[in-house]
Amino acid sequence: MKNVALITGADGGIGSELCKIHASLGGDLVIVARNSEKLDALKKKLEKIYSVSVYVIISDLTLPDATKKVYQEVKNKGIEVEYLFNNAGFGAIGNYWELNEEQNIGMIKLNVLALSELIQWFLPDMVKRGSGRILNTSSIAALVPGPLMTVYFASKAYVRYFGNALNEELRGTGVTVTTLLPGPTASGFGPRSGMDKTILFKKVATPSDVATKAYKAMLKGRLNVIAGISGLLRFLFLWEPFIPQKLLLRIVKRLLRV
Repeated sequence: MKNVALITGADGGIGSELCKIHASLGGDLVIVARNSEKLDALKKKLEKIYSVSVYVIISDLTLPDATKKVYQEVKNKGIEVEYLFNNAGFGAIGNYWELNEEQNIGMIKLNVLALSELIQWFLPDMVKRGSGRILNTSSIAALVPGPLMTVYFASKAYVRYFGNALNEELRGTGVTVTTLLPGPTASGFGPRSGMDKTILFKKVATPSDVATKAYKAMLKGRLNVIAGISGLLRFLFLWEPFIPQKLLLRIVKRLLRV
């Protein structure tokens, strides 16, 4: 396999669009997610249309040692990963104490721990080789605290700050880390999290547009890329530095109320 991108959360939304973009440029793929049916269908489609090689790994990245097993499987197959797309993640709306353990702890395991572990395993190979690109999917949620989505917003803030700091550490190595901060996007995330019922999802971006902007930014080694932001959110973030914190929290909470 050549010019390989490993993409988590590849079974839909932004993840599957990133797969299509990479394949359209002639790159081979390792696609990772839980849904075997969707991944197999995506593999067949990409191989047929773009004549690339696609390797499928079915994995629940919240399980212990799941990320290490993904890395070991890739290494055992002799696959060299040039691009790592940490796209898998999920959110849930509700008061922290009313959400169950699978929701709260699961978000931390997938959004934070799995992402960090995959970079832990794959990054040393990139640095040793002197080349590599990492794209981490954060969210505009990383820019403010999020009452009613406490863990999700906090986990995406981790992704942003972790990626930004790591990119600076990697200066001069030939490896870069780009952080994607998408706004509301038409994907499975909205219905699964419950955000599709909020005012924020009245206008959404397409996964294709978000993925295209993110992929181009990653190739250029940009630090952050914001995509799919509506007028309401642009206004909020423009004035966010000037809004008292308590008032900001109330505004965000109202926007997240279903």
